[in-house]
Amino acid sequence: MGYNIGMETRIEHDLLGEMEVPAGAYYGIHSLRAHRNFNLLGLRLHPELIRALAEVKKACALTNRMTGYLDKAQAGAIATACDEIAGGALRDEFITDVFQGGAGTSANMNANEVIANRAIELLGGEKGDYALVHPLDHVNLSQSTNDVFPTAVKLAAIRLLLPASQAMADLQSVLQEKEREFAGILKTGRTEMQDAVPILLGQEFAAWAQAVQRDWWRLYKVEERLRQVNLGGTAIGTGLNADRRYVYRVVETLREIVQIPLARAENMIEATQNCDIFAEVSGMLKAAAVNLHKIASDLRLLGSGPKTGIGEVKLPPLQAGSSIMPGKVNPVATEAVSQAAFQIIACDQAVTLAAMSGQLELNAFLPLLSHNLFQSLDLLKNAALLLAEKCVAGIEADESRCRDLAEHSFIMLTALSPYIGYEAASDIAREAEAAGKTVREVTLAKGILPPDQVEAILDPLEMTRPGIAGRKKAGRQA
Repeated sequence: MGYNIGMETRIEHDLLGEMEVPAGAYYGIHSLRAHRNFNLLGLRLHPELIRALAEVKKACALTNRMTGYLDKAQAGAIATACDEIAGGALRDEFITDVFQGGAGTSANMNANEVIANRAIELLGGEKGDYALVHPLDHVNLSQSTNDVFPTAVKLAAIRLLLPASQAMADLQSVLQEKEREFAGILKTGRTEMQDAVPILLGQEFAAWAQAVQRDWWRLYKVEERLRQVNLGGTAIGTGLNADRRYVYRVVETLREIVQIPLARAENMIEATQNCDIFAEVSGMLKAAAVNLHKIASDLRLLGSGPKTGIGEVKLPPLQAGSSIMPGKVNPVATEAVSQAAFQIIACDQAVTLAAMSGQLELNAFLPLLSHNLFQSLDLLKNAALLLAEKCVAGIEADESRCRDLAEHSFIMLTALSPYIGYEAASDIAREAEAAGKTVREVTLAKGILPPDQVEAILDPLEMTRPGIAGRKKAGRQA
């Protein structure tokens, strides 16, 4: 971060010495050092993490006021500054990179300084006048990065998880609408990319909807696992330098502020050491991404063509598909969803590596972990909504194409084989292939079964539900 010639600065100092900080900046020397040290990606903290940090700091300030460690004016100014930041103010003052050493220390310091300088302003002072409100002595009172940052990460993750799970529920609903719309359309079921047995198009959409429903439920329930936080544990979970009254009150104060049922972890040391809950959440996001890609990939195949592919469904056209081939429209929505799924799976690998790399009393890799977790949550929500709104909702079935492909394949022979045997069914397949006729036509021509029985066996509903096709109808006719 460079300075313009003539820019006014203020001098701040820390353990390592002095630095010039822009006079108008709400951040301070610790933030500036971090910005210069860790300019790795150029990405700032997620807005929900900034919001959560502000809310955690407000809870700490109010609790310190209750226990008598902050005076009313300081606590009030800090709380007001936190409210402003949580509401979206001063976001540009959070200058630390998402990748940073120190287990989130740089982000915590950045929050401390921005909050302190805004509080100083509210009290009528000048930025940098830390005698009024000090970033560490007042804003960070009774805290450590090691309980503040993980708590903020969990709070942000909860807020991002809820819309992600809702997006999956919305996708499930749209898939179920198509299940009902396509309930009577017979088509070819395929295994290993080869014709298999008959299936209804609605049944395919129902299967996708069920997979998405499972993802939605997992994500909805895992939110409960993020509610236990280690705030009050300070450096390693023992609560050193925090009044006992504060330790047992601060999470309750935070819960009142955010209106989310957070709870104090039963073992604060364990909660400070371990990050497996984040790996658990990320793993569920990965599982959901797997299903999103599977659905998107299937839709690309079923919509391939339009003249030379499968073409059983028509995906909604979103944009021109080629700069050289006129008339070409690509399945861009499904492609984008698959790319999002790939990225979520890659993020899960980063989360896993970070979660397993904690040592002894702390995990130093929470910044990497949180960045990838938040990215996955955002991607899952957006990808599910994209698939639902710009693809599935506008899908049309080509019923005649579905019927034609089914009739001219050998998929109906499986339904006939219980009546005529495997070998006779294979003979029909060879004859139909040689004559260019359908299985139905050859079977009727050979006269090996009564016509009404053939029609009963090859009824779409009979071939796409449990049991031996036509058996009940044949019994009734008898």
